[in-house]
Amino acid sequence: MRLENKVAVITGAASGFGEGIAKRFAQEGARVVVADLNARGAERVAGEIGEAAIWTQTDVSLRSEFDEMIYAAKSAFGRIDIMVNNAGYTHRNGDMLNVDEETFDLITAVNMKAIYHAALAVVPIMDRQGGGVILTTASTAGLRPRPGLTW
Repeated sequence: MRLENKVAVITGAASGFGEGIAKRFAQEGARVVVADLNARGAERVAGEIGEAAIWTQTDVSLRSEFDEMIYAAKSAFGRIDIMVNNAGYTHRNGDMLNVDEETFDLITAVNMKAIYHAALAVVPIMDRQGGGVILTTASTAGLRPRPGLTW
């Protein structure tokens, strides 16, 4: 139980890597906050984990919703030891010149600005607690871009 008595907040946790991270962290003894824009998926994952999990519907591109997620975590579990920035967004495969500015702004808000929100929200908490860990996942497209998924 490597994560016993630890509290982890995981964004993008309603499916894929985030779901796997949430379940594995719980297996290792952590209490987890399953956060995702997909409320139904987040509720399902938290339900499958059981009493060691809560869920929040969170749009990480918005600081106000990020703060609500952190408030929920602190209210439920009293602390935050691990912040996993896993939420991600991309556009449909196609010509880069056909991606509209609204979509581009959403991509940058979810994939980059949310990391900024995370740091502002959890670093002071972790500092007061004497430490913590922030993990940020990224796409392999950063190393090996795929045609049609340029932004």
